[in-house]
Amino acid sequence: MTRRTEQHPDPTDSRIGAPIFSTWRVGTPERQRLAAEAIGRTWERRPWPTSDLLGYHVYAGQDGSTLMHYSQWSSPQAFEAFVKVHRQERVDEIDTAVPGIERVGLRRYRRYRSRERAAGETRVPGHVVTVRIDFEAGGEGRREEWADLVLKAVEDDPEGHAGLLSAHFHLSADGGHVLNYAEWESSEAYDRALAAPSTDAWERVRTYPGVAGFTGSRYTHVLGLLPG
Repeated sequence: MTRRTEQHPDPTDSRIGAPIFSTWRVGTPERQRLAAEAIGRTWERRPWPTSDLLGYHVYAGQDGSTLMHYSQWSSPQAFEAFVKVHRQERVDEIDTAVPGIERVGLRRYRRYRSRERAAGETRVPGHVVTVRIDFEAGGEGRREEWADLVLKAVEDDPEGHAGLLSAHFHLSADGGHVLNYAEWESSEAYDRALAAPSTDAWERVRTYPGVAGFTGSRYTHVLGLLPG
């Protein structure tokens, strides 16, 4: 059985051995809505494929043209088994409902560190931001240190990040980049943080050696699926 949830995922769940993020380009806000509805129908019509899939969440990009997918797997092998047996029939049904979806990337990660929600925090994330940080070739070992610097900068600037509910740093399996999945109270809170005066700690983050570039994207959580 597959059931829906409005709750956001918990990236710190110790059972997650293979977090996977992917992106679909669908073109318009209306097609975002139709594709998310098709995903929900397709999954709800079928039994949950395996207990090794802990959760599957879909987000609408505020660019009006993309969907981000975040699935939480117990292991890479469990995901590969799903692809072999269950994935294609779901893809075919969704593509029949919403033709022309462009699947532009699927990336595998391991979570490195998180700034978890504070104890007793009751605010619901109204805004999800992902930032991909690419590193120059040979920079695999620098990714952890860079993430550490970011977390230290956030800790040293609690007022400027009052709207940040959590931040989760994932290292790509190919060694090339870091993905920060962050939950914010609202888009306004995120904009205020971006507009805040820079500090020495943030300058060290921005000028860290080996960083090749940053790519940020904004999302709204539109679909959560869990085993029933």
